Amino acid sequence: MNLDDQAFLFQLGSRIREIREKKGLTQAELAEKCQLHRTFIGSVERGERNLSILNLRIIARNLRVSLSNLF
Repeated sequence: MNLDDQAFLFQLGSRIREIREKKGLTQAELAEKCQLHRTFIGSVERGERNLSILNLRIIARNLRVSLSNLF
C-alpha cells in the first residue's frame, strides 16, 4: 500500500469517527449495530483497515448517512 492509499484510509476513518461522534455513538455501539467487532471499527477509524465496500455500506447505513457522505 502506498502513501496515497494510507492517507485515503486515514481520511475515511477520520470521517467515520467524526460522524459516529456527532451521532453520539461509541465504537462499541456502532459495532453492535453493524454486527462487526469493536476492534474492527477502531482499526477502520485509525485508517489501519482496508475495508470492503460491503462493510463500508453497512457502516454508512448504521450511521444513517449515504456512502458519499463518508468521503
